[in-house]
Order: sequence, then structure tokens, then C-alpha cells
Amino acid sequence: MIEKIKSLASNNASTVIEWRRWLHQHPDLSQQEFGTMNYVAERLREMGLEPKVGIGKTGVMAMIRGGKNPDAYCVGLRADYDALPLTECTGLPFASEKPGVMHACGHDMHTSSLLGAAQILCQLKEEMEGSVMLVFEPSEEMYPGGARMMMDDGLFDDVTPNEMYSFHCLPEMDYGNVGMKKGRYMASTDELYWTVKGRGGHGATPNMSVDPILIASHIVVALQQIVSRNAAPMMPTVLSFGKIIGEGRTNIIPDEVKMEGIIRTFDPEWRLQCHEKIRKISCGIAESMGGECDLFIDYGYLPVINNDDCTQHVHDNAVDYLGEEHVNWLDLRMTAEDFAFFADKIPSCYFRIGIHEPGTPFANLHRPNLIVDERSIELASGLVAYNAMQALKMKFFENK
Repeated sequence: MIEKIKSLASNNASTVIEWRRWLHQHPDLSQQEFGTMNYVAERLREMGLEPKVGIGKTGVMAMIRGGKNPDAYCVGLRADYDALPLTECTGLPFASEKPGVMHACGHDMHTSSLLGAAQILCQLKEEMEGSVMLVFEPSEEMYPGGARMMMDDGLFDDVTPNEMYSFHCLPEMDYGNVGMKKGRYMASTDELYWTVKGRGGHGATPNMSVDPILIASHIVVALQQIVSRNAAPMMPTVLSFGKIIGEGRTNIIPDEVKMEGIIRTFDPEWRLQCHEKIRKISCGIAESMGGECDLFIDYGYLPVINNDDCTQHVHDNAVDYLGEEHVNWLDLRMTAEDFAFFADKIPSCYFRIGIHEPGTPFANLHRPNLIVDERSIELASGLVAYNAMQALKMKFFENK
């Protein structure tokens, strides 16, 4: 089976890379993925499938029904396909045609790879016992996230997969390698929005004002104690500020300052405690300095928790497909992913595939110069297809 899938992946590779290049050249921002949705749906129709479009506004789902007992078991495969508001500077001949929009997180690679896996599975469907659900998810990069949007819109009304898999490219990992982690893998994430209110005035007479910039500065510094002094040493926690705006001037103290940031961790109880501590510290400092603080906490994605059996399954299949020297156990990551909502409902594994071409400069995710080694698309297409075929064969969760 491995050699057959590798052969199909190789034969299909040039076509799948063409799909990836079209997606890269025509990126769509979150909740605006109509062009991407239509393109993906058309490729699926060419495979003989009947995709459902518009799930969660711009998502796509299609079923590959096996030739043997198609209703007996279902494996879900998911890819995300929204882009980011960045101006590309890769110099690629198929660079983004949309100014200020780029696939800087590799979602074009994810989507084309899943299309490639779908093509292989369609070619093998008579040998499949059970079915495969293909989920092409929009808006992973923007709250509330495409996973919740698609589920709220009835994604699983007719069929709920018995197990589910997804992957993300990893620029710091060389092409040819994959990695995964059992249990807790990626953090929860919540967005924080402060409005610090004071009383503006002339910069030369601060005694006649309540300076919101000073108040905000104290809040920024004081909140660092949540990570350094309140979080348990063994509980990874990140609190970061990404935006501070006070619309004053060199000699004008503004009336208010707006700040934005994130809090990320893994434990649900500690997560809520963080929210309360942030609120108390922020409002307490502002009040003690004569001002006010309004804080809005946008409750975001759950932590990604991989099912142990699913993760071991991916590991063992990757060893068979690539060789043990190319398969790695990974550490925790403080990045976040809304695949967590699928994994909270369905036994799942979210794993990584290396995309860095050895010997070339390294560019991280969410950078305008991110480059994907396109050989990783053939690898991902084959591995994802093989993993799905093996999952249907093993049926870990048949009675659950």
C-alpha cells in the first residue's frame, strides 16, 4: 500500500503543485474566501465528488465514500485556507496578486496537500472500507474561527467522523521530516482589549491631568507578575502586548490609551484565574492613579489536546512512510489553533510537516518572505492519504 500511495503521490505531484501555486497567487483573507472556496470545490468535482459549499459562510466539505461498507466508519481530514494581511516579498513568479494579502502561514500548502490526498483516496476508494470526510476550513486566523463556524452551520449534522486529522507546515523543520506530540500540544488563546481612561491636558502641566499613558505603563509592567509570580512553574503561560495607542502629541496628554494583547496557557481553571487577575490588577492600578480601565476579554480558542491513540497512529504510519529518522516527538507550543474545537469533539491528532529547504535562509510563519519547499506537498499528500487508509483499517474508535 505504501509504494502504491507513493507512486500515486508522485504521479499527481505536478498537478497538486499547480493547485498550490494558484492558491498562493490568489489568497483570500478570513471570512472572504469565496474565490478559494469555489476553486477547491471545482477541483473536488473534477475528482467525481459532490462538495457542499458555504458551510460556515465560506467553508467546503466533501465525502469520499469507500467501496466497502461506506457507512461503517469515517475518518475526517481537515485543512485551513485563509491568508494573512501581509505584503509578500518572496520574489516568487507565482507571488500573491493581491496587494497586502499573502499566504504567509502555509495554508495554501495545507489545502493543496489535502486536495492531493483526496485525489489519491479517490483513486483508491474501491479498496476503502468506510469513508473519508474532507473539511476545508475558512477563517482559522480570525475569531471566532472557522471550526466553530462550520460546526454551528451543521458540518457534522449528517456524519460525525470517528477520528480526525490535520497538520500544519513547520518552517524550522527541514523537508522530509514530520513531528507530533501526544496530549497537550498547543495553547488556548484569549484576546485582551484595554481602554485606559484619564484626563488629558498640556504636557507641561501634568499636575492638572490624569495621565493615561503613565497608568497604562504601570499596567503593562504590573501584569508581568502573572507569568513570573502567579503561574505555577510547571504551567506554561504567555502574556504579551501587541498594541498600545495614545492619541496625543509631544505636548498633549491624551484622554485615553487603548491596548491590545493575548493570554495563552493550557489549563482551563488557570485560564479563568488569569482573566480575573488581569482584570483586578488593571482596574486597581487605574483607580489608584485617578483613572479608569475598561477591559474586554475575547474568549478564544481551546488548547489543542491530541488523542494519544491517534497521535501514536500518525507516528507509526510516518515511520513506515518516511523512516524512523525522519519522525520526531515535539514539545509544547504556545501558538494556538482552532482545530482544538474539532479535537475537543472528536479523537484527533494535529501534527507537523517540515517545509524548510535545507541550505536556504529560514523565514518563520507569518513573515512576508515565507518560502515552502514544494516537495513537502507531495510528501504531505501521500502521508495524509496513507494515514487515513490505515485509520480506516484499524478503526480505533469503532465502538465509541
